[in-house]
Amino acid sequence: MSCLQYGVIHLKKYSSHALKLQKIYERVWGIIEEYLPDEVALEAPFYGQNVQSMLKLGRAQGVAMVAALNHGLPVTEYAPKKVKQSVTGNGNASKEQLAAMLKTLLNLKEIPEYLDATDALGVAITHHFLGGEQTTKSTSWGAFLKANPERQK
Repeated sequence: MSCLQYGVIHLKKYSSHALKLQKIYERVWGIIEEYLPDEVALEAPFYGQNVQSMLKLGRAQGVAMVAALNHGLPVTEYAPKKVKQSVTGNGNASKEQLAAMLKTLLNLKEIPEYLDATDALGVAITHHFLGGEQTTKSTSWGAFLKANPERQK
C-alpha cells in the first residue's frame, strides 16, 4: 500500500477539505522523517472529467510537494502517460496493465488491493528508469485541449 493511500483511507472521517490537506501534509512529513529519502517523485496533476476532483487532487499533490520541499528534497513530477509508457511500454495502458507489469518487474506475489498503490510504485520505477529527469512542462489549457481533442466535449 502506498504511503498516500494509507492517508486517503483514513481521510473520510475529517469533515473539511482543509483539515484533510493538513493530515496529508502531516503524513507525508512523517514518512519523510521516518524513511529519509534523498528525493521525491510525484504523479503530475492530470486533467479528468470532474473539475472538483481535479482541484482536490491538485491541492493534495501540492501539500505533499511542500512537505518534501520543506525538507529540502528535490521533487520531480511525471505525467501519468509517461509512467505508463516507462513501465509498460504503452502510455495508454490501463491501471490493471500497469499493476500486472509491476508485479512482474518487482516479483510481487500479488497485485496490491488498491491500484493507487501500484500507481505510486509506477512513479517510483519511472523515476528510477529516467534517473530523475524532469519530464513535465507547464502548459496552457489551450495547448492541452489541442493535444487532447477527445477531451473537448
